[in-house]
Parts: sequence; structure tokens; C-alpha cells
Amino acid sequence: MSRPSRGSVRDSKKQSRRVGNPQTRQTASSSLKAPYKPLTDSEVAAIHQASLDVLSTVGMANATPQILETALAHGCVIKENRLCFPAALVEDILAGAARSFVVHARDPRLDFEARSGMINLCTGGAAVSMYDHRTESYRPSMLGDLYDLARVADTLENLQWFARPVVATDIEDPFALDVNTVLACAAGTRKHIATSICSGEHVVRMQPFLDALAGGTGKFSQRPFCTVHATTVVSPLSFAADSLDVVCEAIRIGMPVHSQTGPQAGATAPAALAGTLVQCCAEGLASLCVINMLKPGYPVVIGNWAFVSDLRTGAFSGGGAEQALLGAASGQMSAFYGIPGGMGAGMTDSKQPDAQAGIEKAQTLLLASLSGGGFVFESAGMLASLLGCSAEALVLDNEMLSSVRRIGRGIEVTEESLSVDVIKQAATGVGHFLGAPQTLSLMETEFDYPQLADRASPQDWIDNGGKSMWDSATEKAKYILDNHRPYYIDGKTDKWLREHFPVQLVAMH
Repeated sequence: MSRPSRGSVRDSKKQSRRVGNPQTRQTASSSLKAPYKPLTDSEVAAIHQASLDVLSTVGMANATPQILETALAHGCVIKENRLCFPAALVEDILAGAARSFVVHARDPRLDFEARSGMINLCTGGAAVSMYDHRTESYRPSMLGDLYDLARVADTLENLQWFARPVVATDIEDPFALDVNTVLACAAGTRKHIATSICSGEHVVRMQPFLDALAGGTGKFSQRPFCTVHATTVVSPLSFAADSLDVVCEAIRIGMPVHSQTGPQAGATAPAALAGTLVQCCAEGLASLCVINMLKPGYPVVIGNWAFVSDLRTGAFSGGGAEQALLGAASGQMSAFYGIPGGMGAGMTDSKQPDAQAGIEKAQTLLLASLSGGGFVFESAGMLASLLGCSAEALVLDNEMLSSVRRIGRGIEVTEESLSVDVIKQAATGVGHFLGAPQTLSLMETEFDYPQLADRASPQDWIDNGGKSMWDSATEKAKYILDNHRPYYIDGKTDKWLREHFPVQLVAMH
């Protein structure tokens, strides 16, 4: 099956590394030079064909009446009370699905493009606890924590998209939770934000709220700065009614959709990793199809989040080699479809930012980022198999993401970079390249320099305090939280929101 070619998207300008106002710099986004492919082309084709077979013969359970009516009108069929998708219909919808779209921030200078073949790094998750580095223990996450994480992420140049990492467990009412989650994210960062929403009714009720944050009536649909994360499928192969209702209403108000499915190998998906990919793709394609039936070409990120179980216990495991392979393979399948894809990575099982966390985050993030899928979620800050989050870990992981981006850029090979004349001049002259014009011109573009990792000699390291990388991340997180206190909502808008919605976030005006 042929796919349209995808041209490269130009790299963004080099970013400032200083903590400061994000309006003064463009969030980094970069194209991928050489994707990592855990699957051969024939294996990709086999997984795709098997997914089509599953959709046409097994289909999906629990389609809502609106989705059922729409799908049947487009050519789907009912087999044994399940909604089945003919292969030709799926192929036709794939051909017309959005292959790229602008991801809007509330600050236009922070807009970026959604497209497979890119490296776009995002937060994410729904952790219910925060890691306290002082006590080395966990406590319930609160609304204030979400705002704090947003303003830390606001300063981190390697994160394009701030998806809610924690749940405000101090808010019990579901509608108030949805409202305050969006508000805390929008108050803390002008980057694109994302969150789940409890019901379609809440989407309808929040439209004036979103319009107000966007600048007035009808403004949100013109520049939708918030994406809804909708888990549209309950694995195996069953639609989630509440999430489908959310998607329907999100489309009505122009809110982009990150449509997620999360089959867990060995639990809610086959233990065979290839089988998990087949089911994951089938579920993702089913969601993509119904969204495009409702509105062709709609901006959607296909979230094929293939997960892993530790079969000794049945528990979710986010950091192993199998998770790294599945994340990369999911991204490769999204790239094959030509649709912006979302993958989960950085989901360490470690309870602390220790060596285990470093190993698990590095292997899952690197492989997922290099797969060409487009979006990597959970890419910073998460601990304890997505049950915990940490502002310090957010800062620490941002440095790793800088290295991931540099690896993704690859090595530029041109007549100039081959450096034949430069080698000749050094070899026949001073005998080194340290002062060469080429060295000076490339030192800020060819090389990535750590902010937190230490490269000093042992004695210099001791003389400078002997700090670990975690110590440095903790200091930087504290500095950001003490000094970067934005509240990106003007007083008039904030007053109106508080008069009309159950706002609980303390204003920082």
C-alpha cells in the first residue's frame, strides 16, 4: 500500500537556555533525520493487514447511537452486535485524514506543526500524587501542584505541549475539576495545553470558558489552544461511550482530539507484542475512522499507546525493553499511516529519580522519539508507573530531551562539513582544531551542552560543591518556582470566569 511522501519540516531556531518569559523564545520542534524502525516494511504491512482483518471481522463493541448511525451511513456493518469496518472504507478514510495541522498556543509564537516525522515532546499523565524530594515520599496531588508544574514547563524549551500531568485530587466535583484543570494549565503556561474532560456535557458548558481564555466569543475555534485527551477505546475492542460523547462535542466546538487507546500486553491485549500492535492499530484506526466520519480531515492525534504488563503480577510496567519496543513500533505504524501519532514514553516504574528511572526513561524516550510517530507524551516528570510526578524530575528530564533532539537531528553531511580543507590546515599547521574558524562557527549548533550534567574534573567537581545532577535539578526547579510566577489570564477575564464558573485556583494578579 503506497503512502504519500513526507517532506522534511525545517528545524526551529536554536533556543535560549535561560529561564525567562517564554514569549521571548519559540518552543523547540525538530524534524527527524533517520527514524528508528523496529519493524521491517513487510512486518509493518502484515500488522496493518491484520488490523484491517480484525476491524472487518471482529469490529468494535458499544458504539453510541450517534456513532452507530454515522458509521452505518458511511458503509460500516453490524455483525453479532459489533460495528465492523470494511477494509476499503478504512483505507479511504486514511487517505483523507489530516496529515498535518497547526497546534495553536495562546501565544502564536509558540505554535508548531503536528506531523509524523517530527520530534514533539509533551508532558502527560494523570498522576494522583506528587513526589516530595525533601521527605522522599509521596502526597496527594493538588490544584496548586498542577499550576506549579505548568509554570515550570513554561520555562523548559524542550517541551512543546503541556498536557495535564497530575489530577487535582482536592476537587471532588467533576465539572469543577475540568474547569480548574484547564485554568491552572492556562494560567501557568502559554504553550498549547491538553487535558481529559469528563463528559460531552462538560465540553458544551465549557465553550464560553474556553472562548473567554481565547479572547472572546468564537475565538477558541479560530485558535484552539487546548486539545482534549479522549480514551475512546476500552481494550479489547470496545468503544468508551463517555469519551465518544466528549469527542463529538469537541468536534462541534473545534477542539482538537488526541484519541487514545491503551491495550496492555498480556492483560487487555495479546502477550505477543505483534498481537498487541495489531489490536492497538485496529482500535486506533476505528477511532480515527469515526472522527473523520463526523468531520473529514479533522485535526486528530492517533494515540496508539501500546502498554506492557509484568506477567509475574499482572501490573502495568512502563519502563522495560518491551515498552520501549512497543512505543517505537507504535510510532512507526503512525508514520506508515502518515497521521500524527502519540506514544507514551518516560513512564519509569521507579519511585525515585534514580538509576532505574534514568535507564528506563532513556531507553523508552529515545526509541519512541526516533520512531517518526510525531508526539511523545509522558516525556518528562513522571515516576512510579505514572502514579507520581515531580517538578524536579520535570527539570531533570528536560535535559535528557535536549540530547534526544540532538540525536534525532543526526549528522549533517555536506561538502563543507566533510572538512577536507579544515583537516589539511590543522594537520599541516598548528596540529589541532580548537581555534579553527569552523570550530568557533559550529560550537553552538553542532554540539548540545548540558545545563545540569557535570563534565568537570573530579577535583573541580568537589571544589564546586560535589553536587549530583539531581541536586542541580532540585536547585533549578526551586529557582523557577521562586522566580517565575506567571498568571497568563488578564484581570478582567479572570473576574468574569470566577463569576460564571466554579473557579478555585487562587489568582496571582
